[in-house]
Amino acid sequence: MNAIRLAPLALVSVAAVIDVRTRRIPNLLTFGGALCAFVFFLIVGGLPALGHSLAGWGVGLALFMPIFLLGGMGAGDVKLLAAVGAWLGPAVILWCAFYTVMAGGVLALIVGAMTGYLGKAFRNLWSIFGFWRAIGVKPVPGLTVVDAAGPRLPYGVAIAAGTALAVYLR
Repeated sequence: MNAIRLAPLALVSVAAVIDVRTRRIPNLLTFGGALCAFVFFLIVGGLPALGHSLAGWGVGLALFMPIFLLGGMGAGDVKLLAAVGAWLGPAVILWCAFYTVMAGGVLALIVGAMTGYLGKAFRNLWSIFGFWRAIGVKPVPGLTVVDAAGPRLPYGVAIAAGTALAVYLR
């Protein structure tokens, strides 16, 4: 397996462990991972490869940014997906995000069932959709990552699973 596949897998593995322990993904890891990708691709493939890496970073950032802006995930998760995109490029990061969302759903069901929060989580989703229909799509007070009372998901684990699947299947 080459560096282009190993580097993002190492990045998300470290991020997942840190996220499980602290519920945070450090900027040093996300920005450092992206910077390493930019330098690597500039050295290996010149400006065209750097452009591809920057495009992957931008797509990765754009994919989860709306969820962050609505209070549904932390900034570290968004920056981690962007860093993975810097390594994998714009096409593969789309698959990575798709697999990540699927893994995140499974993780949410597991955490919800283990903590007895699953019923409340579904009621909260219903409330969010009702709020959006009535008020518009914006953060719902009391139901964002910052102020929600429920368990917090270590979404770095879902990003790691999604990245592993994308790397393996692509």
